[in-house]
Amino acid sequence: MSYITADNVSLDLPIIGAARSFRSHLLVNKVGGLLRVGSKAENEIVKVQALKDLTFRLERGDRLGLIGHNGAGKSTLLRVLAGTYRPTSGSLKIKGNVMPLLSLGSGMDGDFTGYDNIMLYGLYLGLSRQQIAARTREIADFTELGDFLSLPIRTYSAGMLLRLSFAVATSMDPEILLVDEIFGAGDASFYVKAKHRMETMLEKSSILVLATHSVSLITDYCNKTGVMQKGQMAFFGPTAEAIEYYKKHIL
Repeated sequence: MSYITADNVSLDLPIIGAARSFRSHLLVNKVGGLLRVGSKAENEIVKVQALKDLTFRLERGDRLGLIGHNGAGKSTLLRVLAGTYRPTSGSLKIKGNVMPLLSLGSGMDGDFTGYDNIMLYGLYLGLSRQQIAARTREIADFTELGDFLSLPIRTYSAGMLLRLSFAVATSMDPEILLVDEIFGAGDASFYVKAKHRMETMLEKSSILVLATHSVSLITDYCNKTGVMQKGQMAFFGPTAEAIEYYKKHIL
């Protein structure tokens, strides 16, 4: 049975090359985490506390929305769940196959053809060569790129790249699906196709974590919502209550 359990999860990220003026005092930004100075033993490295003391549990059937201002920690939390970052402190336990739809297209090569990048991106996402080969025709048909798939992707427009990367990423059947605001690009016809494909994935997935600025998306898809502020979970609970808190205290 799939689950995600976070117990006091925190994440500190070093700021390489920070100016010495940063090191004289603590700064608290309106958005983002706390900037603080490490000890002399740490060569006075300036760190940002990107996440602080996050505690929650998700089980099969849970759809968690993450909402908050830019820099509140939504995308950073998704990257911790995806394994890109390891928590500085606290405990994170995840059971189930994780599929991150975060930075679509990461791992692609501009000099390779569309078909080559289907294989390359699939491997980057953790699929085997056999799994990718079995999905290639369906992926190609979904993109509607036709003969362009035989050309280097450096010749593609941004919309074409989005079609290709989205088609590969959503060809998987994940137990845990992580989504970071991916519907903001692409033409209208692709949006309709992408939305339908995402809904199909949601039906198959056990757990969803969706980071977005859209109250309507969270209301439509999520039964739980975390309101993020300065790297902390200002509110975690049923979506209707969370949205009310967000509108009253954050907006």
